[in-house]
Amino acid sequence: MPTELTVPSVGESITEVEIGQWLKNEGDAVQKDENVVTLESEKATVELPSPAAGSLARILKRTGEKANVGEVIAIIDGGAARGKSEAKAPEPKAEKGEKAEKSPEPKAQESKTEFRSKSAKPAHAAAPATPPPAPAVAAKPLEPTVAPQLSAGAPPTLAPTPLKQSVSAGNGREEEIARMSLLRRTVAQRLVEAKNTMAMLTTFNEIDMSEVMALRKEHQEAFTAKHGVKLGFMSFFVKAGIEALKAIPQLNAEIRGSDVVYHNYFDIGVAIGTEKGLVVPTLRNAERLSFAEVEKTIGDFAVRARANKLKPDELQSGTFTITNGGVYGSLLSTPIINPPQSGILGMHSIQERPVAVQGQVVIRPMMYVALSYDHRLVDGREAVTFLVRVKEMIEHPARILLEI
Repeated sequence: MPTELTVPSVGESITEVEIGQWLKNEGDAVQKDENVVTLESEKATVELPSPAAGSLARILKRTGEKANVGEVIAIIDGGAARGKSEAKAPEPKAEKGEKAEKSPEPKAQESKTEFRSKSAKPAHAAAPATPPPAPAVAAKPLEPTVAPQLSAGAPPTLAPTPLKQSVSAGNGREEEIARMSLLRRTVAQRLVEAKNTMAMLTTFNEIDMSEVMALRKEHQEAFTAKHGVKLGFMSFFVKAGIEALKAIPQLNAEIRGSDVVYHNYFDIGVAIGTEKGLVVPTLRNAERLSFAEVEKTIGDFAVRARANKLKPDELQSGTFTITNGGVYGSLLSTPIINPPQSGILGMHSIQERPVAVQGQVVIRPMMYVALSYDHRLVDGREAVTFLVRVKEMIEHPARILLEI
C-alpha cells in the first residue's frame, strides 16, 4: 500500500517549509523511521523520517520548493520493497495460447524497471498481448516536475536539485553558487530588522577569569565523574547572567506594541553555530537548573544542532541570549540582539594580559565581555550595571551560589 510522506508541524506559527536536500532518490529503498529529506523552516532545519518501509516511489516536491504543513511531498510504496526479490521470479504462463518466447533475463530487467517507476513503461519492453495489472500508485498522476523528464525519455529516477553548482567565471576560472538556506535567509532578515528597528548600543567590560579557572581545575575530575559532563564556562555565565537580570529586569523584558512585558522567568538562549547557520536553542527556566543540568543541556543542544535534530519549540521564546565567540578565537565583538529580546551578552577568548592588581603588574587570564542592548528600553546606566554585576560574580564565583 502506498504511504504519503507529509510535512509535519514544525513549530508554533510556522505554516510553510522549504524542501532541503533529499537524502534518497526515487526508487531507493527506505526503512521505517529512516530519514528521507531535510525540511527548512525559518527557525531550524529538521530531517523527516519515512513513516513506513518500502521504496521512495515518487518525489512530489523538489529541493528549494515550498510546501505547507500537512502537504504531501512524496509517496512511499510499501509493496515496492518486495519488487527486487520478486523480479527474479519466473514469468507467469501465458494464457489463451499465448507463447512466452522471452528469456527470463529480459523479463527480470522489465520487472526491475517497473519497480523503479510504477507509472512509466520501459521503452524497450514489448507490449504484452494481455494488459498487466494496474500498478498500485498509478491512479495518482505524476506531478508536473516529474512528467517532463519522463516524456523526454529521461531515466525515471528523479535526482534532487543540487545545492551547489560550479559555473564558469571566464578566463578558465570557476565560481561556485550555493543555495542559501531558509534558516540563514531568515536569520539575515531578522538581524537586519533588529538593526533597523532597535536603538542598539553595546557596552564592554573585562573579567579576570582566574577564580573560575582555579575552581574548574580543582573540581573538574569529581564533577565529570559524578555528572558525566565537563564543567565549562558557559554554566557560570548563565548563572551570573540570571542574577544580573534579576537586578536589571529591563534586560529580561520586551517591547510589545506600546507595552513593556517583564518576564518573571529566565529562558536563556544559547547561540550555537552550525554549517547551515546560527541557531539559538533555549534553556527553559534556567534559574531552576543546576550547573550540571546547564552543561548537559547545552552539550545536547550542540550535538543535535549539528545533526539537524533540534525541535522547533526548543528555538522559541527566549528572554535573553548569551553567545560565545571565544570558541572561534574572537577577542572582541558587538553581538546583535535577537528580537524581540532587549539584550545579548557576548563572551570572548581568554587571553593572558598584564593587569594592575593592588599596585602590582601581574599576568592574568582576561576575557572581554560585551552587552548589546535596546536603548528604547534599557539606559546606559542599567547596561553598565548589568555587566559589572556579571563581572563581580565571575571574579568571585562564590557569590553565584550565595546569590549576592
